[in-house]
Amino acid sequence: MAKTGTTTQGLRAAIERSGYYPALVAEAVEAAVGGEPVASYLVHQETTFDANEVRRHVTVLVLTGTRFIVSHTDEQAADGTSPSPYATTSTESVKLERISSVVLSRVVANPESYTPGTLPREVVLTIGWGAVNRIDLEPAACGDPNCEADHGYTGSSTADDLSLRVSEAGDGPDSVRQTLAFAQALSEATVVPASGR
Repeated sequence: MAKTGTTTQGLRAAIERSGYYPALVAEAVEAAVGGEPVASYLVHQETTFDANEVRRHVTVLVLTGTRFIVSHTDEQAADGTSPSPYATTSTESVKLERISSVVLSRVVANPESYTPGTLPREVVLTIGWGAVNRIDLEPAACGDPNCEADHGYTGSSTADDLSLRVSEAGDGPDSVRQTLAFAQALSEATVVPASGR
């Protein structure tokens, strides 16, 4: 379930409609936003299956004029640290200048007959700001198949702070549209004018 919009009241209503500990989630998000006006937001709830347990998770993304705010709330079953079930909520506030990438991957059916404006069946929004980097390494090699020398390693580093997958089948077409709208708003907000470089 994803909801997007552009007002503080709309953000609160979307959190309440998600039905996932709305008082807890709203308090954490509103504290992080503070008095800044909300330019855009996205509320995405997902359910995962862990062995015999069903766990819910909600991600709230908020764009203000100066910051990108991300909030995650997870529920946990009773365990050795707590005799009763509990929830964990975290928020991170990132200055827009720190956002290094906004990647939107679209999956479309029947690409040979694609019509512009057709809704993708799935989108993956990946946002990077340098807090988490993934490094993929593999042994380097040369072109000689008989070479036994150690050529070290080669690889790539990818900013992968947040990745959010939304599908038409699982979340509905409105959620896909809303994710596209938020991605566009965030991408536009991170553009640095030529005079500002």
